[in-house]
Amino acid sequence: REPDEIVQVDRSLLLDLLDGAKSVDSMQAMRRATAEIKERLFDVEGSPADAASGNTVAFGRDYLVSQLDQIAASRTLERARYYLQRLERSITQVRTNGVNDINLNRWKEYPDIYTDSLWIVDRRDNSGVHTAGYWGNFIPQIPNQMIRRYTKRGEWVLDTFAGAGTTLIEGQRLGRHTIGIELQAAMAEQARRLVASEPNEHQVAAQITTADSAAVDYRALLAGHDQRSVQLIIMHPPYFDIIRFSDDPDDLSNATSVDDYMERLGLIVEKAGAVLDEGRYLVLVIGDKYARGEWIPLGFLAMNEVLARGFSLKSIVVKNFEDTASKRAQKELWRYRALAGGFYVFKHEYIFLFRKGAARA
Repeated sequence: REPDEIVQVDRSLLLDLLDGAKSVDSMQAMRRATAEIKERLFDVEGSPADAASGNTVAFGRDYLVSQLDQIAASRTLERARYYLQRLERSITQVRTNGVNDINLNRWKEYPDIYTDSLWIVDRRDNSGVHTAGYWGNFIPQIPNQMIRRYTKRGEWVLDTFAGAGTTLIEGQRLGRHTIGIELQAAMAEQARRLVASEPNEHQVAAQITTADSAAVDYRALLAGHDQRSVQLIIMHPPYFDIIRFSDDPDDLSNATSVDDYMERLGLIVEKAGAVLDEGRYLVLVIGDKYARGEWIPLGFLAMNEVLARGFSLKSIVVKNFEDTASKRAQKELWRYRALAGGFYVFKHEYIFLFRKGAARA
């Protein structure tokens, strides 16, 4: 869905008009009142009228019109007044869940925020400096969704496998401070260039450190920014040895076995998790592996490693994995192999969402 056009309307005028509509004594009068509100707020072409008071409130244009239409379409005056009061609250009160900036009094204005556990993403976001050139990096929609759902503007996000800097680019766009850890020096330098070329409208920090995520001193990194903790961790590790990212023995893609991989991943969760605020969230993006005729459930093995380190499981999201360059080029070949070998082709990966601390009652 295309984003709603954001318009600035005169706050005082709108509140006065809503207050007047609450006093009408029939649905016919209510419909006339809502029609007048639209006429006063928008000109004949639907553009917002000039704000006389200079005190404006931002709305999605379609959202505001739909709320007024809902009031006018009410069957009873009681229901119409309920919708009026709800619209009034959306202007005068901000209500959040404490871990993000989403105004729950205006929740219908966020149609682009996912709430289902199955994500079928049509295409990768290639806007700005985002690049798909680094084989294995995740789509920008993942950090975008997670940052918006689980942080507030001005908070800190840690990415333990920074890659091409996708999380840092999204964090910078959204007004979150970010720290990324990347093992490969050349990749870290490329990510720095990309992040530096993305506009920093909110003037937030974005640091990429070349280091082993299992050995880095996270507290020292944060202390360099006068911080003691982060509010979100995003982890997109190699899926064991499916892609060999380097010859470095510290690279998780060079782990000697699945057990070795899980032990090392668990250590990173433990060290990074120590600087995550209690009650805040860790996101793990990972897929499974197929080897020697056997499905190896890396995702659920990794899930258990996180759960063993003081986290509770909040959600499991399955994201469609079909439309990658490698899968597109070999789609027919993999279909043949699946029919011949009796297995199913990977078309998904997991996004595990964990909360630090015990699950709330």
